[in-house]
Amino acid sequence: MSTPDTPDSPGTPDSPGALDSPARRPKGRPPVTDHASIERAAFAVFTEHGFDATTLDAIAAAAGVGRRTLLRYYPSKNDIPWGQFDESLVGLQKTLAAMPTDIPVHEAVHRAVLAFNHVDAAAVAQHRQRMTLLLRTPTLMAHSALKYRQWRRVIASYAAERHGLTPEDLLPRTVGHVALAIAVSAYEQWLDDEQRTIEEILDEALGALRTYLG
Repeated sequence: MSTPDTPDSPGTPDSPGALDSPARRPKGRPPVTDHASIERAAFAVFTEHGFDATTLDAIAAAAGVGRRTLLRYYPSKNDIPWGQFDESLVGLQKTLAAMPTDIPVHEAVHRAVLAFNHVDAAAVAQHRQRMTLLLRTPTLMAHSALKYRQWRRVIASYAAERHGLTPEDLLPRTVGHVALAIAVSAYEQWLDDEQRTIEEILDEALGALRTYLG
């Protein structure tokens, strides 16, 4: 699970800090002022050299910024493939909070997971590259586990609220883990099947599990 990509920008433009001075910026490179541009530069370097062999300095040079500026946007190299994941989780929380209370929890989670993972057609190639990196790079696994835990917590908190429980209770915890397992397995399938959208595969997986469980 990661930040869903959009055609023009996988991140929201912002300005966490001033850019390095023009004198320090490589000549011919335009100023970078948003997460999206840094991500694009980073992914280009990852593609050319591989994730493990890529340094923060190489990413900064490709993006046309200094190392300190890069770290203001992304605290570590491992954070870059995840995009603006924290902001996306806020969106997931809002989506769940807006769900009608008269529909079953499994239906609300189903809808929310589909919405969270929607990918615009123009951004499919970019998102496929992102998910390939996240799911198939061993050195990212530990960092990804932290992100997965955050995502599960959002789902578990919603299920807990609906059932009058706490996120640490067994049922909400299970809902979070099951939803994540479905999402990850759907993405693994999607990476092997270029003929279908991630939404189609997720919808099938979520529906099949509900049918199986009765």
